[in-house]
Amino acid sequence: MSKKKGTILIADDNKGVLDSIRLFLKQRFENVLTVADPGLIPTVIRNENSDVVLLDMNFSAGVMTGNEGIYWLKRIIEQDPSIVVVMITAYGDIELAVKAMKEGAFDFIVKPWDNKKLYATVNAALQLRQSRREVAKLKNQKQLIQSDANKHFKIFRGTSPEMNKIFETISKVAVTDANVLITGENGTGKELIAREIHRMSKRSQEIFMPVDLGSITETLFESEMFGHVKGAFTNAEEDRTGRLESASGGTCFLDEISNASLAAQAKLLTALERKSITPVGSNREIPVDIRLVCASNKNLKTLVEKELFREDLFYRINTVEIALPPLRERKEDIPTLAESFLEQFKTKYGKHHLKIGRAAHENLQSYQWPGNVRELKHAVERAVILGSNEVILPGDLSLGDDKVSVKPGYEQVSLREAEKKAIQNALYTNRGNISEAARQLQIPRQRLYRKIKKYDLEVPLN
Repeated sequence: MSKKKGTILIADDNKGVLDSIRLFLKQRFENVLTVADPGLIPTVIRNENSDVVLLDMNFSAGVMTGNEGIYWLKRIIEQDPSIVVVMITAYGDIELAVKAMKEGAFDFIVKPWDNKKLYATVNAALQLRQSRREVAKLKNQKQLIQSDANKHFKIFRGTSPEMNKIFETISKVAVTDANVLITGENGTGKELIAREIHRMSKRSQEIFMPVDLGSITETLFESEMFGHVKGAFTNAEEDRTGRLESASGGTCFLDEISNASLAAQAKLLTALERKSITPVGSNREIPVDIRLVCASNKNLKTLVEKELFREDLFYRINTVEIALPPLRERKEDIPTLAESFLEQFKTKYGKHHLKIGRAAHENLQSYQWPGNVRELKHAVERAVILGSNEVILPGDLSLGDDKVSVKPGYEQVSLREAEKKAIQNALYTNRGNISEAARQLQIPRQRLYRKIKKYDLEVPLN
């Protein structure tokens, strides 16, 4: 006879009752615990993540009012409203048991009990607990989906050879459950690619769970990713389902995974290897089934070499890598992208006759787009909002303010891009020697440090 999964806690001051019920139930349920002191109930519930509590109506000798049972019933429900409580009562106290049910108890068993009745009651209580957990999980998923649905995501395939190759790769990998790592500069559309993989996968009808690891502090990492139980830490006022559990059955997208600390990486790797998570404050492992897609704007191989990223995690998440090229390397996509964004914002702002003029298109083509597709989208939206004519002009795009004058035949470069390239060249020329690079650039070392941080540049190893 296979045991049912769940933790049953029996609270009674009578050792004979405890041993008898435990002996019967432990043959049918995975984990059966007992306490004779009701004061231990809150601690056991918190540490063992109990599902069902069998609670005696009276603990003190000679007291038959049932007030103790009602008191601890309220304490249990207050601590965890989803726990199911079954009262244990003597035959003459059935009226008290009914009163307890009005206070939130699920059912009651009468001493001496019938084993079939006992098993049926505990089994029904466990099923109710599992149903309550599922409802909480679905409620959390619904909130996340509704929040996500407020965003507008539209995939653009592009006409450039680079993007055609990428979508050929997507079509092959999407139908599998292989883990995918998407790399590229900020604003290249990594989340859009992740969503397209999900849309084309066998999990497309399940949840797509985006998680920005750059916005999760290390102290909250476990709670956010694995969830927590009520009372696990200060302000943990109710059970919370973690992101990985909420994503179970669907796709979990971990954006900017390079921002995760080494400690967080280790915990994430363990969860991926075991295919299960343990909420904070709980000892129970919860199985999860996710398709993992990760993204990074940094070179993870370099971070592995510098021991800033775990090599075992890198290979775990990197079954297939998709490298998105920056927009400046696929300029043939710019006109169609711009027109696509124009259609979106014309409808949004009610400017249905607006067009992008030839001069504006030339301006779009000559610009280097350090912010990539995201910057292009914002530029078009800004032009639609601020443009006063039926044709968008170069000035409406606000791209010319940081241009440097160049001779005809030479590519235009923004001041930002020129400075970034100059610093990159100095760092590589001097093999990562900050002092020498600063001397070559004729700027103080502290300013160079600030520039490196500003442009998120990689410092070569000496």
